[in-house]
Amino acid sequence: MSRVKDLIDVWFDSGSMPYAQWHYPFENQDKFKQQFPADYICEAVDQTRGWFYSLHAISTLLNDDVSFKNVICLGHIQDGEGRKMSKSLGNIVQPWDVLNVHGADALRWYLYTATPPGQERRFSSDLVGDVIRSFTLTLWNVYSFFITYANLDKPQALTVTAATNDLDRWLLSELNVLVRDVTNAYETYDVTNATRPVEKFVENLSTWYVRRSRRRFWKNDSDSDKQAAYSTLYTALTTIAKLIAPAMPFLAEELYQNLVRSVDETAPESVHLAEWPKVMDEFIDESLNRDMNLVMKLVSLGHSARQKANRKVRQPLAAAAFSVGTATERKALMNNVDTIADELNVKEVRLLDSATEAVSHTVKPFSKQLGQKYGNKFPAMQKAILAMNAEEVASTFMAGKPLEVTAGGETFQIISEEVEVKAMAKAGFAVAEDGAYVAALVTDLTPELIAEGLAREFIRRAQDLRKTADLDVVDRIELFIEASAS
Repeated sequence: MSRVKDLIDVWFDSGSMPYAQWHYPFENQDKFKQQFPADYICEAVDQTRGWFYSLHAISTLLNDDVSFKNVICLGHIQDGEGRKMSKSLGNIVQPWDVLNVHGADALRWYLYTATPPGQERRFSSDLVGDVIRSFTLTLWNVYSFFITYANLDKPQALTVTAATNDLDRWLLSELNVLVRDVTNAYETYDVTNATRPVEKFVENLSTWYVRRSRRRFWKNDSDSDKQAAYSTLYTALTTIAKLIAPAMPFLAEELYQNLVRSVDETAPESVHLAEWPKVMDEFIDESLNRDMNLVMKLVSLGHSARQKANRKVRQPLAAAAFSVGTATERKALMNNVDTIADELNVKEVRLLDSATEAVSHTVKPFSKQLGQKYGNKFPAMQKAILAMNAEEVASTFMAGKPLEVTAGGETFQIISEEVEVKAMAKAGFAVAEDGAYVAALVTDLTPELIAEGLAREFIRRAQDLRKTADLDVVDRIELFIEASAS
């Protein structure tokens, strides 16, 4: 053995990799041409001036071409507090400590969804555990719900060919939008947009579709509506299994084996051998998606208003009134009053009579922001803002527009971050706002509403006793009641 006297920079060796691995150009010319340039390369950001550069530099010199078509450049991983991981700090996380507790799928999913690849990301065992709590368990609970009732009812022909129920139509529309967007993200090496939208879909699947469809699964008779619910949910779950397969291979395989292989022996033996889902454009209804997203947003605001008033959802209320941005949204609201009323447990859903029916506003300029920005002009601006109609100021900001203020002979454009606008509910109302959207609940309770609330509370407690006794969903019970006369 003898020492090499002359040594080229070691990065030259790394940049030569595409050629050296095939001993090109001395042999394997055809193989080289088939695989060069590479489809993509992935490394950390410190390789920008290292491997990424040397590959392109040598390829340019030899081929006058790039060495790879796409790059995923990874940011550095920090600890849970945002500090650089270091042995001296003792904040390094051992991979097996995370894998043994949370599994490989949760670890992968966290890394794919935490931040876009090029950004730094925090990492800890607890952050990986959040994946299980916020996503994996939600998906697993939906899956468990399906198989619990499917094992009881033994539904047949779970393929969806058409949908008439609006809830089914909406879910199938959103599902095909999801397939379209996730597919495009994978094809463009967009890691976060290939995974994050699945989380949102599963959340809506659980908190909206399944919850609103429960009575359809609970029916004693297996009618067409019940069959449609089974088929729609089955389609969603099997599609999700395929969409998460690249990122969560073990969970995807478990779902696929039980949902697909157990009922169809001719199906590919693994989810990783199955065809990627195809977009069915005939199921996509963007208008329906927008309307349902609006309904969910208004329901969420309604629940926020309930919490402010300390009124449980089991307590019926007289009315919920809403203010929305456009005529199209007002039409969508009125087309879905039954759904909103059922979700919020109110007797009536309507539009607010005016912007000031249930809420009033106060306006206060932020002296720090405006003072630093405009200096000695601020006092005159402050006086002008306070003299304006507070409701008109609030309406301007809620519409996403800047506020025009004239002071000292000049006109200024004031943005919403420079002024504090507070909403105050009027007596008898609980209010929640989000931009142009306002939800107002009538909080006064009549004796009839109170009695109905007590009945719902009784049902809830009976159901809790069933759970405590570990009774199955099909178990019949005898119920004994003791109550006061009043």
